[in-house]
Amino acid sequence: MTLSDLQHLLERAASVKIAVVGDLMLDRYVYGAVERVSPEAPIPVMSRSRETAMLGGAGNVARNLAALGVHVELAAVSGDDAAAGELLDLIKAEPGLEADLVVDPARPTTVKTRFVAGGQQLLRLDAESPAPLHGAAEARLAAAAETAIAGAGVALLSDYAKGALTPAVIATCLAAAAAAGAPVVVDPKGRSFSPYGAADLIKPNGKELALVTGHPVDTDAEVETALAVALNGCEAKAILVTRAGAGMSLAVRGQPVRHFKARARQVFDVSGAGDTTLAALGAALAGGAHIDAAIEFALLASGVVVGKVGTAAVTPAELIDAEVAQRLAVQETKIAPLDAVLACVSHWRNAGLKIGFTNGCFDILHRGHVAYLAAARQACDRLIVAVNTDASVRVLKGEGRPVNDLEGRALVLAGLASVDLVTPFDAETPIALITAIRPDVLLKGADYTVETVVGADEVQAYGGQVVLVPLVEGYSTSAAIRKMAERA
Repeated sequence: MTLSDLQHLLERAASVKIAVVGDLMLDRYVYGAVERVSPEAPIPVMSRSRETAMLGGAGNVARNLAALGVHVELAAVSGDDAAAGELLDLIKAEPGLEADLVVDPARPTTVKTRFVAGGQQLLRLDAESPAPLHGAAEARLAAAAETAIAGAGVALLSDYAKGALTPAVIATCLAAAAAAGAPVVVDPKGRSFSPYGAADLIKPNGKELALVTGHPVDTDAEVETALAVALNGCEAKAILVTRAGAGMSLAVRGQPVRHFKARARQVFDVSGAGDTTLAALGAALAGGAHIDAAIEFALLASGVVVGKVGTAAVTPAELIDAEVAQRLAVQETKIAPLDAVLACVSHWRNAGLKIGFTNGCFDILHRGHVAYLAAARQACDRLIVAVNTDASVRVLKGEGRPVNDLEGRALVLAGLASVDLVTPFDAETPIALITAIRPDVLLKGADYTVETVVGADEVQAYGGQVVLVPLVEGYSTSAAIRKMAERA
């Protein structure tokens, strides 16, 4: 998948609807510090400092999809308790997420409480009832699932073995998805994949595949054997096993197993990584991506989310940054995501260097651009150039632009001696970058006034300068495009 492919996938995903059905839970994190051992027992004593709560289980799948810009309809079950009220508040806070929660007074809302100190989980406390739904609650969830799946591009079933995905609910989901022409992707639990019927794709992790098949899954060859056994024991059309640092392996009926390697990544917390993988697969498939591209997208998203603490979601901007960082060779380290830029800025600032910032599309790099950037560099010791992503260029310049994709534009800019760092941004304006970097000098072309430069007020408020750089007359990307069209 190229960087351009990634941006197009993210754009397509923002126009689809995805249904999520499954076990909803509240993920609570209690943070604190451990400085002593209890005199009552050989256990740590944690001093509580703060507490957070977020959507978990099927809710985390839905939250990840909403973060990608997808319209999500969630069908799930809660109890009639305070935790259910917290879930509703969290759902309302997610743009693009709608939910039909079936309230079952006979069961508690599932709550997982994790106690964290020093970046490590000390204990997890689960409050739940794993008994299968029955009676009126089961019928209401089946009806909610049917409504959610109607018109969806993909149906995602998130099974945490908390009782929501009964055989009747699964059968309703499969029938509704068939009527909608939507593939069904399942994140399974339990000792068998057969309850999920003829799902299009089942996505276990390595431990779950080993549990179902009774076979080890440490090597590629062992995984291939286990996948063959798993397919023989169910009706699913394909199985995709996630293997943590070893990547993913895909078995499609009648085809050889294919292995997809993971990307090198720094792991802080794997909580919810499977939810992110399921969401990314669903978003890509709903957007019309081939399964190979969907898997690459899921690997990218899961690699980003394990670098965060807690049950987390990823945004399009984070995925673009991660792809930029992944694709660039060592000699291209002038192109960097925001976190790397901030690290450089801190180092430069400690060395007493003056930091400049400018931004633009830089579509077809011409003499005017080169002169502008050279002049900008003279006003500072280090120059950071923020370059628009392809999607944001289209918003600014219209269809048909950019002529050159983000990767090409960034590489050309990075090749200029006047440019010290290049970083992409996906927003309408670079104000978030400006406030994060806090440049000493904010630079823009002299066709602007200080009053119309985005970020001018913020930079001047902390004592920075706004400098308008003279432009070379007669050069622009639009003019270059017109000349090419005339010659053609």
